[in-house]
Amino acid sequence: MDKIAILIPCYNESKTIKKVVCDCLDAIKDIPNSNVYVYDNNSSDDTFKIAQNAGAIVKHEYKQGKGNVIRRMFRDIDAECYIMIDGDDTYPAEEIPAMAEYVLNQNYDMVVGDRLSSSYFEENKRLFHGIGNTVVRGSINLLFKNNIRDIMTGYRAFSHQFVKTYPVIPKGFEIETDMSIFAVVNNLSIKNHVIEYRDRPVGSESKLNTYSDGFKVLRLIMTLYRNFKPLHFYGWLSLVLLIISIGVFIPKVWLPYNSTGQVANMPTLIVCAFVILASLVSFYAGLILDSLQRKERREFEFRLHQIKRWND
Repeated sequence: MDKIAILIPCYNESKTIKKVVCDCLDAIKDIPNSNVYVYDNNSSDDTFKIAQNAGAIVKHEYKQGKGNVIRRMFRDIDAECYIMIDGDDTYPAEEIPAMAEYVLNQNYDMVVGDRLSSSYFEENKRLFHGIGNTVVRGSINLLFKNNIRDIMTGYRAFSHQFVKTYPVIPKGFEIETDMSIFAVVNNLSIKNHVIEYRDRPVGSESKLNTYSDGFKVLRLIMTLYRNFKPLHFYGWLSLVLLIISIGVFIPKVWLPYNSTGQVANMPTLIVCAFVILASLVSFYAGLILDSLQRKERREFEFRLHQIKRWND
């Protein structure tokens, strides 16, 4: 098992990967039994060769997508502390020892490299990336009641327990959002660590599509909110359906019935009845799913204990 494993997912980063690998190796030069791993994701340039010549242990993941690469990394590598960093030279590798310190000696499960509290909005030249980061952070902090300062950062440190219990489901760039929510809902220890961000160097292009990937992230947030907080999700849905039903029933059915003694809008009455039934079904579905979610959290705690015993 490595002391520190630095994981770099890469796709066509030939312009920056050498510097990133060299900076990472320099950051861990005084930490024994630590390695830098580069996982190439079907690059069409010389990323693989450049990373290998720079001193990294280079492997391949042939299923396209950042989430698929991270799934392979987490399966392959055993370490006491994992550092995930992008290969685009936007993150300061000199912060690696400080971030690893939180995991190794302070028992944090995930350390978030927080760009948004420092230089991100000055350095980032893509306006909608900044807006998107702010919207995602606000949405998750509101829905899941947490204080992660940078939801979508690609610079993180993880404990062995986190890596070996985290189910990697997303295939693409929404992976960071999924990691953040997973840590929050399972009550794992999270540390925000402010880092300086620098924009990509000239000639290096972002693989993130602002609109399509942004939509995937927002859709993932709502899906995870439904999955992890079903009573809240279906409870609100039940309340909305109930309000709609009552809002239609009173003026269209109840008030005319009081005046004439006859049900003048029978189809409306039937629709309102079905909406009320849908509201009740939604509420009880939320109760059942909430019970199942609580059971899953208890089982997750058992898995954490098993990983801990295995490490010892």
